[in-house]
Amino acid sequence: MQEKQIKNILIWFQKNLRVQDNEVLERALKSNHNIIAVYCFNPKDFKVTKYGFKKTEKFRAKFLIETVTNLKQNLSKFNINLLTYLKNPETIIPKLVETYAISEIHLQNEWTQEEVSVLKTVREQLKDVTVFSYYDQFLYHPEDITIEINQIPKVFTDFRKHVEKSAKVRSCVTHSKTNQNNIITEHTSIPTLNDLGFDDFETHPQSAFPFKGGETNALNRLHDYFFKTKKLGVYKITRNGLVGKDFSSKFSPWLANGSLSARTIYWEVKRFEEELFKNDSTYWLIFELIWRDYFKYISLKHGNDIFKIDGILKKANDWNLSASAIKQWQLGKTAEPFVNANMIELNKTGWMSNRGRQNAASYFAKNLKLDWRIGAAYFESLLIDYDVHSNYGNWMYVAGVGNDPRDRVFNVKLQAERYDYNNKFQNLWLQETLF
Repeated sequence: MQEKQIKNILIWFQKNLRVQDNEVLERALKSNHNIIAVYCFNPKDFKVTKYGFKKTEKFRAKFLIETVTNLKQNLSKFNINLLTYLKNPETIIPKLVETYAISEIHLQNEWTQEEVSVLKTVREQLKDVTVFSYYDQFLYHPEDITIEINQIPKVFTDFRKHVEKSAKVRSCVTHSKTNQNNIITEHTSIPTLNDLGFDDFETHPQSAFPFKGGETNALNRLHDYFFKTKKLGVYKITRNGLVGKDFSSKFSPWLANGSLSARTIYWEVKRFEEELFKNDSTYWLIFELIWRDYFKYISLKHGNDIFKIDGILKKANDWNLSASAIKQWQLGKTAEPFVNANMIELNKTGWMSNRGRQNAASYFAKNLKLDWRIGAAYFESLLIDYDVHSNYGNWMYVAGVGNDPRDRVFNVKLQAERYDYNNKFQNLWLQETLF
């Protein structure tokens, strides 16, 4: 019998920066070929945009560095060396293919415009290289939801009821044992904050997200929130909180860059329910994961319409472009103290609660009637947990050009009275000076 020829294959990490429950990694391991892994810090992601602020600010940049550092450590247990570059993938991937005679590339499937454009440019430079891409960022896999993508419901509730009834969450991927040959002949360094154009900084002492990046920290947080403190059991009651680290799970930053999978969270919820108890709160965390899936499916269905001013409804509005009004909102200097407190928190920490985001975004789009895409881009810049699908999906929703059938407007004063009745949150942040 002829021996199988050992090839060199490349895992191109992007937004799946984990080892546990990673289908891309497992498919590569199963091939029994030599594995090379790469992550590119794309310089474009740290440039100033047309709106006058950086596409990625220091908060997510630091979290990303921590995440990639941890990924490199965790991959080393498989004898896989992660190469890291501060260069665009269009330059790096073809060079690696040539240097190491790569025959296959494995990656997570992405479908939004920037990622698609990069992959297209890479593919055009490659010959005789097979690219394998996998949907690995969902709770409910596209093959399992029994709905054609172009038939995804316009309303979340319809989607939720369908998947809850008709689809199953896949088991987490467990990795094959492997004896990898490390064939890397070069050494690369993970960029520093300074390399990315930022000064180092300490996390704000009042930040509601005081955690570091990386899969190991994500799994530690999950264990702490579920099984150590059992805060999961009161999640539905506390999730609209504003101050402190435990009013919500805070999983979103790790979910956003793929250092934690939605499936891992789901099956740990199920374990919690089996070993401890089941209630509205345990269900509600899964409910929020379904919301996350929904916005991913909406962007799959509608493509680049999620970035257009008329949104997926193609609904024209007379949007305002007042530079001074935009700046006042960004700096937390509007007529609404509750909005201001949330914007100051964002600028100081890279975090804002879900309740804060809804109010700040609604005020921007519905009260000030400003071009919602500018607000979405500002959130993209600053939020540690920026996720393209959830960010633009939520902004369309509150701007009235997305999936809100009621086209509601948040009454910011009433929201502040309800969720910050003692002014604890506003007092915490309104005393801060921004710059």
